Amino acid sequence: MERWLTPDTEAEAWLPTKRNLMEKARDEVFAARTWAEDAMQEAARDIHRALGPTSVDQLIFPTEFENASGLISDDVCVMIKQAGEYKLAAASLCAPTFWSLTENIGKPLAGLHGPVPGGAPELSDRINRVFDGLQPGMVLERFNWTVQYGAERYTPTAEPMKLALANGRPEEIAPGLHLRVERQTVRKLTRTGAVLFCIRVCTDPLSPILANEAWRKAFTESWNQTEDSLRRYKGWDHYEHVMRACFLKQD
Repeated sequence: MERWLTPDTEAEAWLPTKRNLMEKARDEVFAARTWAEDAMQEAARDIHRALGPTSVDQLIFPTEFENASGLISDDVCVMIKQAGEYKLAAASLCAPTFWSLTENIGKPLAGLHGPVPGGAPELSDRINRVFDGLQPGMVLERFNWTVQYGAERYTPTAEPMKLALANGRPEEIAPGLHLRVERQTVRKLTRTGAVLFCIRVCTDPLSPILANEAWRKAFTESWNQTEDSLRRYKGWDHYEHVMRACFLKQD
């Protein structure tokens, strides 16, 4: 629990932009169902408790939930179980990875993971079971990664990146490629039983990372071994020619 939200490794780099999005584009980065209010309040209080004494005077967002989200670089999603499935009941989500909050609010896990290869019903069924088995005080953590063009974290669609990639030579595109990593944490709220799903996004230029020979070898193996269906889902087909020309370790 003491490492759930702290240290916040991305606060300096991301919080000012995140707060600006929360203020200027609220309809795109915040959504909630009326039946999520109690869980949102509990989530906000748990975030405050985890951070300890923190100044919130400058945060004047419309809800306690948004104010709490504005203190951390993580996006915050509340999942509530209804009719046997956990549904996305509320979210403050400013760094979507090619995903629209307005299109997905209120959906059950099967709907959220439908586009993912093997996502519905296999993956969604497993996640429902994991959520059921969570005990208050336990935090689960996982990471995933992809490659994107540019350092932008607010990416509800990949279309601008695809256009940029379509018109450039590999040596021109390569400096703009970034590794995008999501740190995801999951925990259950004690009073409401809702699940709090937090996502911290980090983007870093790919070239300096793959200058390390061991990392480049590991990256190449992972890239080459990823199944075609997952590659298509991640949009890697658009990067393949650049990766082969500039980054992947050659045998």
